[in-house]
Amino acid sequence: MDAEVLVGSKPVASYVLAALAQLNHGDTVVLKARGRAISRAVDVAEVLRNRYVQGLVPKSISIGTEEIQKDGGAVRVSTIEITLGR
Repeated sequence: MDAEVLVGSKPVASYVLAALAQLNHGDTVVLKARGRAISRAVDVAEVLRNRYVQGLVPKSISIGTEEIQKDGGAVRVSTIEITLGR
């Protein structure tokens, strides 16, 4: 199974370190994000590829929509999963 890093509201460097730790144990890592964190997940992927891991390429990118139940009803939120591998 691929290692997953759930990207949220922390700084990009936090998720880069988490992804590097996962890559030390395997060849692939999956970055997952929802809503406003999607751009941060893309930033994490690019920092990993351009600064830290030579030969790291996006294996797959999938986008989708999730429905989240809130007080006022259902809210639709965009999602992304970026699989990076060597």
